[in-house]
Amino acid sequence: MRLWDRYRLRLRRKRLRYRAFRKRRDLSAVIDRTQEYGRDAILLVAVLRNERIRLPYFLRYYRDLGVTHFLMVDNASDDGSRDYLAAQPDVSLWTTRASYRASRYGADWINWLLMRHGGGHWILAVDIDEFFIYPFCDTRPIRALTDWLDAGGVRSFPAMVLDMYPKGPVDAEPYREGGNPFDIANNFDGGNYMIARNGLYGNLWIQGGPRARTMFADRPREAPSLNKVPLVKWHWSYCFVSSTHMLLPRGLNLVFDEWGGEKASGCLLHAKFLSTFKAKVAEELQRRQHFAESREYIAYAETLRDDADMWCKWSEKYINWRQLEILGIMSKGGWA
Repeated sequence: MRLWDRYRLRLRRKRLRYRAFRKRRDLSAVIDRTQEYGRDAILLVAVLRNERIRLPYFLRYYRDLGVTHFLMVDNASDDGSRDYLAAQPDVSLWTTRASYRASRYGADWINWLLMRHGGGHWILAVDIDEFFIYPFCDTRPIRALTDWLDAGGVRSFPAMVLDMYPKGPVDAEPYREGGNPFDIANNFDGGNYMIARNGLYGNLWIQGGPRARTMFADRPREAPSLNKVPLVKWHWSYCFVSSTHMLLPRGLNLVFDEWGGEKASGCLLHAKFLSTFKAKVAEELQRRQHFAESREYIAYAETLRDDADMWCKWSEKYINWRQLEILGIMSKGGWA
């Protein structure tokens, strides 16, 4: 990398960290239990709005996986999410009525909380509709993965977002609180993905899947990005640049093998397409707080207007992580 590019990235990291420091004023603590977890705690950080129906399963899933403590930001929910989270003994909760868009879609708030509370911990940064899976997740807790990464001196672990969807209209079967969303949204695209490399930040840029196929068919380059680096051994000097798609320092994004081998990777099973989706789209179109003037949500609304079925004859029914490894969507690398 050229000296000038290195200087640009160092300067950008300083600016993003200073921005996060300023954005701390957006956040008010509802309940701060960060003194209650130990030095080896695995932390999950998330920003949410009006996700009360999803929270019971979300928390149970990640507790079962081995997450120790949750750092949550509630962005002005009015559906009871705040009270529900505040009552959970392993949750520290902050609230804000500030603009989600002006916080770089929550990244500034996440960066600040991790600067303040994440140093020295493995952290998992996800959305409320994302469920992290990794090789052997059915038999090994997440600490087994982080211990293995520590032993190899690896500081970050990638995951591709895998959009899950039902067969038929997304609202055909109602999602009920506490239920496993993948009992309903249990299909995915086994192929149809485009991969490019970001020369400056070093990360892979992945697009495709059912959203590109059905909602951005005429403009696939505008389809949502599916590459993320959600699991990181955090240091106070790190920061997320664009959601959890990439980080600084740049080395945290180099999670693929350029020499023909395979590094271990996971997936984020994405449970967006449930019966709750139409109401969410309507709310976000009114708020206009998402990227590019909510371009993605406009595409969702146009597709939903026709009661579109995302299933196609090439859809795969999800079984387990081993199926995804066979398809080349994730890899166990050298972990056995």
